[in-house]
Amino acid sequence: MVDLIPIPFPVLVTRLFRELERKQAAFDLPAKRFFTGEGAPDLSIALHGRRASTPFGPAAGPHTQMAQNIVLAWLAGGRVIELKTVQIKDRLTIPRPCIDMQTIGFNVEWSQELTLEQSLEEYVKAAMLIEMLKADGLAPGRGDTVFDMSVGYDLAGIRSERVRAFMEGLKDATAVVERLRAQIPVARFRDLPYPTRISDTLTLSTFHGCPPEEIERIAEFLLREVGLHVVVKLNPTLLGKDELTAVLHDRLGYRELQVPDAVFARDATWEQVQGFVGRLGTLAESLGRGFGVKFTNTLLVRNHKAFFPASEKEMYMSGAPLHVLAINLVRRFRGAFGDRFPISFSAGIDAANFADAVALGLTPVSVCTDLLKVGGYGRASRYLASLARRMEEVGAKDIDTFVMRAFGGPAADLAAARLRNTEIHAERVLEDPRYRAAQNAKSPKKVGSSLLMFDCLTCDKCIPACPNNANFSFAIPQGTVPVQSLAPSSDGWTVASEGVLAFRRPWQIGTFADACNECGNCDVICPEDGGPFRVKPLFFGSVESWQRSNLDGFALQRTAYGLRMVGRCEGRSLALDRVAGGGVRYRGEGFDVTFDPADPAATAAGTAAGPVDLTWAWIMILLRDAVTAGENYVSAGLGSGPLSAPLGGERPG
Repeated sequence: MVDLIPIPFPVLVTRLFRELERKQAAFDLPAKRFFTGEGAPDLSIALHGRRASTPFGPAAGPHTQMAQNIVLAWLAGGRVIELKTVQIKDRLTIPRPCIDMQTIGFNVEWSQELTLEQSLEEYVKAAMLIEMLKADGLAPGRGDTVFDMSVGYDLAGIRSERVRAFMEGLKDATAVVERLRAQIPVARFRDLPYPTRISDTLTLSTFHGCPPEEIERIAEFLLREVGLHVVVKLNPTLLGKDELTAVLHDRLGYRELQVPDAVFARDATWEQVQGFVGRLGTLAESLGRGFGVKFTNTLLVRNHKAFFPASEKEMYMSGAPLHVLAINLVRRFRGAFGDRFPISFSAGIDAANFADAVALGLTPVSVCTDLLKVGGYGRASRYLASLARRMEEVGAKDIDTFVMRAFGGPAADLAAARLRNTEIHAERVLEDPRYRAAQNAKSPKKVGSSLLMFDCLTCDKCIPACPNNANFSFAIPQGTVPVQSLAPSSDGWTVASEGVLAFRRPWQIGTFADACNECGNCDVICPEDGGPFRVKPLFFGSVESWQRSNLDGFALQRTAYGLRMVGRCEGRSLALDRVAGGGVRYRGEGFDVTFDPADPAATAAGTAAGPVDLTWAWIMILLRDAVTAGENYVSAGLGSGPLSAPLGGERPG
């Protein structure tokens, strides 16, 4: 079992701004992929009384669970941040892997992996980091951001003290902001006027099988007692079994995807949704609050694949076919309610259909599945660029004008244009071959080789595709190191050489363990077999997290005597310290030796019960020097934290 460990705030700040300065990148996203708004028309939208500088954002899910995820989405242009859904059950055991992007997109991960208290702090950290970026001049005039919280899945849980504290904490984050302010390692950011009202809007995740009367009671509670603007997320099963099957199987060709009959029996019907949406809309108006709906939740289908653990009998579908289903739900909803309610949308959005979704007057238009493909967060720059081009083509300087003109022909008013555009787009996606099974059956190409710890293809695809920014690169000098063993003898020490370990690539790939939840996405993206998160060197953010794990990997810490590296290599625990004169102290079960790497035999001292394999010592030296020289969470942690106490018996150097 792996646990996500939030990255300490000082480490995030240190890495973010050091990397911006030294590499013109942030959390591995190149500056050329940042959204600045320069030269773009006015892309802003209004959302529940707030302004967002773009209609784009990450959907609630893997991209909005940790602070660094949210910052990456913001840098890419996301200005409506749908925070990951939380619930009272925050100690879940989630199957690994949990995300399958081999084709259209499936997952078995449906709630937060952090505690409620950790989630609150991650969201506040993200909001503060964004304010720092704005203060440093990123996206001038285009930085207005709306944070939308999300909770589920039943009224009892949402009424609980801890979930209430989470919601109230986002409404007034003063205590968290001030506690984090004291941790900021960069002086110019300590006195910024950080907003303390992080969010006053909430999207209710209704989950499959939530009774309609329960949905209505929850939304009423949130509107009346918690005082939030509310959006209710609805399920694709609202189309009904006959229409959903006709679209999914007959029109689109995804015949292998089977929705269990029980799902339709459990989910709210169209008639029930019409009833509670109308009543909740009237209630919200009476309270002076906003109310809307979101299309759509993922579609629950039978697990017919071998990717997820055998225990998972069902999985949640996303991607291209969900777009068609959700757009047709938008059409049905607007046929019943007209333009009365704002509609949030997240289903199969990519660069090719983002502008069309905006032209329907959907706000916001959020993305998850497409950001899990090659390029990751960097793909988002295409969305806003395509929207700006489309607006320029029709002479629209703002979103409302674009809605009026995007699909051609006159419209009586904005509401009429939204309805007209919805009808046109819904028909188009039903006919468009890009949404059909035949166009979405191809898995990412594998080259047939096995992934190794070092010297893979170094295509770097795994780095941006990780939603948590856990994978990173570091440079080890090209060349060889000896495979040696050091043994005590009657007149000193001897070294036996057994070959060399070669490093032929200009850089290597590592994984930051604390941010890796073994979702499996990097395995799907990687052209080689094996999975970077399983094979590549694993680095922990602290010795404590390394000790809690049973995985092979490494951790570094500064001590009063210098830099220490601990490792678990092939199940064996090792430690490496610098000592005086450029030497190292290398320890493990049955040995404790010091030596100068330039001449181990002549300089060795200490004790050993038998021959000491020096191979891992050489690897640890190379990894230590390479990782501390780069921009990553390990080096940032060493640069922002206090000294650790030396271990007992440490020899100073």
